[in-house]
Amino acid sequence: MPQTVVVVGASLGGLRAAEQLRAQGFGGSVVVVGDEPHLPYNRPPLSKESLLGSGPDVTAEELAAGLAFRPRASATGIEWLLGQPAASADLRARTVTLADGTVLPYDALVVATGLRPRRLPQAEPAAGRHVVRTAGDAARLRREVGPGTRAVVVGAGFIGCETAATLHTLGCDVVVVEPFPVPMVRGVGTDVGAALLAHHRGAGVRFITGQGVSELRGEGRVDAVVLDDGTVIVCDVVVESVGSHCNTEWLAGNGLDLSDGLLCDNDLHVEGRPDVVAVGDIARFPNPRFDDVPRRVEHWSIPGDSARRAASSVIAHLSGEPLEAPPFAPLPAFWSDQFGLRLQSFGSPGLADSVEVAEGSLDRLTDGAAVVYRRSGATVGVLLVNIPVARHPHYRSLVLASDQLV
Repeated sequence: MPQTVVVVGASLGGLRAAEQLRAQGFGGSVVVVGDEPHLPYNRPPLSKESLLGSGPDVTAEELAAGLAFRPRASATGIEWLLGQPAASADLRARTVTLADGTVLPYDALVVATGLRPRRLPQAEPAAGRHVVRTAGDAARLRREVGPGTRAVVVGAGFIGCETAATLHTLGCDVVVVEPFPVPMVRGVGTDVGAALLAHHRGAGVRFITGQGVSELRGEGRVDAVVLDDGTVIVCDVVVESVGSHCNTEWLAGNGLDLSDGLLCDNDLHVEGRPDVVAVGDIARFPNPRFDDVPRRVEHWSIPGDSARRAASSVIAHLSGEPLEAPPFAPLPAFWSDQFGLRLQSFGSPGLADSVEVAEGSLDRLTDGAAVVYRRSGATVGVLLVNIPVARHPHYRSLVLASDQLV
């Protein structure tokens, strides 16, 4: 009887998992379940060029179609069940139940349900509040912004800063509210965060740091944001960029560790379940490149890297053969565009205990800067700002050369 692999999640991780199953020789059924009605598409541009280059009448369908991934040659014979999220799973019975009641039996399960935006705790007012995660989110935001729009962005992580830069370029009057002293501090550290703050302010975005939001005002639609110190910012729209929730609720009741994503071993098997693997930013796994602490990684490179290993793990399990592979030790990588700056990172700068500017200056980011992040003397990450692509392999190799697999 043909074996079936069900992939729950139809974004980049789910797509790459399905492709890798085929590329590595799995000939059974592959069923991909997705809560959005669109085929997998590229999300990072939604806060940058897609939002900037679209008109106010753009639709979610148009954005998703324009960003759709081109299927790889290996991606044949895949069944797509879109617009229908998973409601629950019974790992003992090996079934997934969809929101419409459809029950999907499986021989192996790939969890690729990723994240959804966290929201401010205030329930009201409802209108005029936005997040940027999906094509639908971006289309709704684009309809409400333009020259003169007063926008408050709450949260100065990468998505918040990218969105703020994009809205400013669209002609909006933008204020960013951030509880930490500098933006993007968890990803780049205090010194680089301060340099990026100065760059954004120099471009015309107002930042208020060290403050949170205590209240949203408005009758039905938000028209002001009240900060912890009582400051009132009048606005037309609010963009909430305050973190993420892991989409794990559908896995509840199966005895899994869902405290922060889905706990996995180094082969991405879910604990105690050799027939279940996880991919992408929902997977919390140990990376021996750095240490043996399981962590989630929300970087662009991880869906593809984890899909490759997860597919190998699934095929080994279904064939009854041991997985013969070196330790899974991916090198995280991400990029960001903000006001003429191209940021490229390799490794995990957030693990560092010391930071060094190896090239250029943080005072002149537009001219280029390379920052090296070390922990106990070993290079754990680099951040390149406007550094020519030809120089990237050199800095990437610094992280690889410090590889101390545990």
